[in-house]
Amino acid sequence: MTKPRNISRRAFFRGAVLTGAGTAGGVGLMGCTVLSNVNTPVPLYNLRPQITFDTPLPKVDMQLVISVPNADADLDTARIALRRSTGVTEYFGNAAWTDNGPNLIQSKLLEAFEKTDSVAVGRDVAGLIPDFVLQSELRDFQAEYQNDSFVGAHIRLTAKLVRMSDRKIVSIINAEQKVKASGTDILQVVAAFEAALAPVLEQVVTGTLKAMQAG
Repeated sequence: MTKPRNISRRAFFRGAVLTGAGTAGGVGLMGCTVLSNVNTPVPLYNLRPQITFDTPLPKVDMQLVISVPNADADLDTARIALRRSTGVTEYFGNAAWTDNGPNLIQSKLLEAFEKTDSVAVGRDVAGLIPDFVLQSELRDFQAEYQNDSFVGAHIRLTAKLVRMSDRKIVSIINAEQKVKASGTDILQVVAAFEAALAPVLEQVVTGTLKAMQAG
């Protein structure tokens, strides 16, 4: 009869450590594989519309606060929306905005007003005491298909200027633009959004400043 082999405590623990290291190494490799998939970066796109004002804008010695636009849930996201003629909203799979749609539009409105150097302007979270507040509804902010053919970008913004002294809406500005994209590549889609956003911002800024001047 073969006698059981006696294993020293040192040999036993050495084997256990080596076995544990091998197991840990295997888990580590599996973890790296999973993390590499999870951390695949999604390209983020900002909008840099080229804004120009054809006529001199009035300067107003007042403070204006820009609220975050309201939007439906399908547009209140950083995902780039794609809407078909059936009314179904989808999203581009491997692309996103740098912020959700309403926050992005608020930032671009702020930049547009700052560019005019015509009014003191800020966000509604800055603790300002404004003379006027610009509230808005983001009705459309998506790429669109019609009859299974890609069309381009559609932006529609309804802005309401509220005079804070009496909480009265003194002006309503409806700005809307549709711009055909030169192709279906994401850079071409973003370029269409920029081209559509520029005149929307110009219309809102011009109308707001004129209404503030009128009081």
